[in-house]
Amino acid sequence: MLTCVLLLGCGAAVLALYLAEKLRRYSVKAVLLKGLCSALFVSLAVCAWYHSGKSGPLRPLGLFVIPGLLFGLLGDIWLDLKYVFPERDEPFTYAGFASFAVGHVLYCTGLCLQFAPGARPAFIWLPLLLAVMAGLGTAALEKPMKLRYGKFKPVVAGYGILLFSTVLLSGSLALFHGGRETALNLFFAGALLFAASDLILSGTYFGEGKERPVDLLLNYLTYYPAQFLIAFSLLYL
Repeated sequence: MLTCVLLLGCGAAVLALYLAEKLRRYSVKAVLLKGLCSALFVSLAVCAWYHSGKSGPLRPLGLFVIPGLLFGLLGDIWLDLKYVFPERDEPFTYAGFASFAVGHVLYCTGLCLQFAPGARPAFIWLPLLLAVMAGLGTAALEKPMKLRYGKFKPVVAGYGILLFSTVLLSGSLALFHGGRETALNLFFAGALLFAASDLILSGTYFGEGKERPVDLLLNYLTYYPAQFLIAFSLLYL
């Protein structure tokens, strides 16, 4: 438990250093700091899962959350490199979307294997159906939201479906279990922050006038707590 707390503290410290560098300029140093911060939430997940296994067999959620977080780390690096090498913006953006998309598939798979057995089917198919509607709706409402997705519109729709699947599925399963599963509650809180971060980020990428320091701060002050919460949730399996 102490190791997990120390990793959380190190993550907060590195995040502060990263934000200070990122607000100053886009640089390779910022990418390295971001990668280190992301490596810490992966390390936290491994540590938390290991400690959770001391009181019983290791639960399957960790087998999917840890690789999901690793794909998150890759996505973090790709999306920051697009600023360092703006001439390669498009491939880095696609790589970032793909990495996070795989992460959400892994999250949803782990949630189903860990918490869905015994659940009524509606607690699974209904949130997934709503996620499809939310993802397609996000892509369809680009003009009212003053966004311009351009060629990324199909990617935004597909990624939105996976993002909202993670949020709605974890929330639905938490509801089915009556809030008694601490790991699931923490995961759901992290998923909500993840969605908030991506909504802020969509304005930064596809909107106008939304690249202010406050937008950057809000993005990372929701994203990193999200991933650290998801990682920390493994401690309570």
